[in-house]
Amino acid sequence: MSRLRVLATGLEFPEGPIVLPDGSVVLVEIRAQRLTRVWPDGRKETVAQIPGGPNGAAMGPDGKCYICNNGGFSWIPTRSGMLMPGAPKPSEYLGGSLQRVDLVSGKVETLATHCGEHPLKGPNDLVFDRQGGLWFSDLGKRRARDMDVGAAYYLKPGGEVVEAVFGMLPANGIGLSPDEKTLYVAETPTARLWAYDLVAPGEVKPRDTIYRGETGKPIAGLGGYQMFDSLAEEASGNVCVATLNSGCISVIAPEVTMVEQVPTGDRVTTNIAFGGPDLKTAYITLSGRGELVAVDWPRPGLPLNFLNT
Repeated sequence: MSRLRVLATGLEFPEGPIVLPDGSVVLVEIRAQRLTRVWPDGRKETVAQIPGGPNGAAMGPDGKCYICNNGGFSWIPTRSGMLMPGAPKPSEYLGGSLQRVDLVSGKVETLATHCGEHPLKGPNDLVFDRQGGLWFSDLGKRRARDMDVGAAYYLKPGGEVVEAVFGMLPANGIGLSPDEKTLYVAETPTARLWAYDLVAPGEVKPRDTIYRGETGKPIAGLGGYQMFDSLAEEASGNVCVATLNSGCISVIAPEVTMVEQVPTGDRVTTNIAFGGPDLKTAYITLSGRGELVAVDWPRPGLPLNFLNT
C-alpha cells in the first residue's frame, strides 16, 4: 500500500466523504456543524452550515446532497488533546433528521424527523439504491445512564420512511452489495458486520432469530478493543469498514474472511470513499487528526448510484 497523502487539515471531526466527478470531495464536519467541499488544491469551501450533527452524506438522484443529522453531540477532551463525541446535553440536542442540501445555493431542507410515531434519534450513515430509495442507519443516542438501540430505515422515493431493522447495538455504517440483494450494517461497539437479505427495495427477508430478534447474519466480528464506524465497498463485493481504536480500514469478504487491515495512523478513522478515474483511490477521514487523506488502493471501489465518477 502506498503512503497516505494529506489533502486537507484543520477539519473538525470530518465524516461522510463524497468524491465528486471534478475531483473535489464533499464531507461533513460534525463538530463544526457544516458541509464542506475540499478542492484538489487543498482549498476548503463551506457549502452550508447545518445545526445539530451532520454525520453522513450521499448524492441523490436529484443532484442534491443528502445528510444524516444525528442531532448533535457534546465534545469530550481526551488526555492526548483530541475531542471525542459524547452524550449531548438535552438543551443542545436538536433531534435526529434526514436533510437535503443544494450544493450550489447551500439551501438546507429537512425531509424527515420520524418513522411513523417514532422519532429518529441519531441518523448516521446512508446509501441510495438503484430505485432512488435511501437506506440509512440510526445510531441512537447515548445518555449518562442509558442508551438507545439502533435501527436501519428506508426512505422510499415517495418520501415515506419505513423501519427495516431494529434492535442493533447500535447501527453505524451501511451499504449495499453490488447486486443490491444484500444490505450490510456495521455495529460500532461490537465490531460486528451484519448482512441482511433483501426481497424488495426497503424490505428485509424474514429469518429465524436466536436472541434479540435478529433478521440478519453476522459475517465478521473483531476481537480486542476495536469498533466499527462507516463503510464503503469494493467492486468485488468486499466491505471496507473504518475501524476505531486500532486505526485502520478492515477489508472483509462476504464469505466471512478478513482480507486485510490497512493502518491509517489515526485511532479515530471514521469513513472511506472511492474516487478517481478507475475508482482505485481511497479517500479516508481521519477524525482524530482532523484530516482528509487519500491512498492508492489495490482494488477498484464499487460505483455509487447517482454519482458519475
